[in-house]
Amino acid sequence: MQLEQEVEGEAAMLALGAELGVALQGHGLVFLHGDLGAGKTTLSRGLIQSLGHRGAVKSPTYTLIEPYELGAVSLYHLDLYRLADPEELEFLGVRDFLDEHSLCLIEWPDKGAGFLPTADLTITIRMTDTGRKVAIQGQSPHGLAVCQRLNQAWGAK
Repeated sequence: MQLEQEVEGEAAMLALGAELGVALQGHGLVFLHGDLGAGKTTLSRGLIQSLGHRGAVKSPTYTLIEPYELGAVSLYHLDLYRLADPEELEFLGVRDFLDEHSLCLIEWPDKGAGFLPTADLTITIRMTDTGRKVAIQGQSPHGLAVCQRLNQAWGAK
């Protein structure tokens, strides 16, 4: 199942992230695709803040991984843009938190090809003349359920 949403402005991208945070129910593997400046980190910020984080949400471009403990949710935000080789993920201990109990948001997942498992949800953000087009595709039973929850929430508006 694939959903598409037109998003205009930062506030709308943050709101979409918050809706994703609710729909994911605290777990899953999410791949975020899009050019530099497309809004991957903004979407992630909305999601992370919707789960209760009150501080700044910084891009993990230089640290590669930003962990968040949000009550019962263990969330890991990764940015693999600077990764030279997928095997570096092993040295970072990524396998330790790629499990069914955590929520992992991974920007630039192609840099981890061959190491990362299949995502539950793949999100692709494309810039348009008026904003962004966000495509959300479920790739597992959990990802399909997330898409169904989002579709129902959008239909209720």
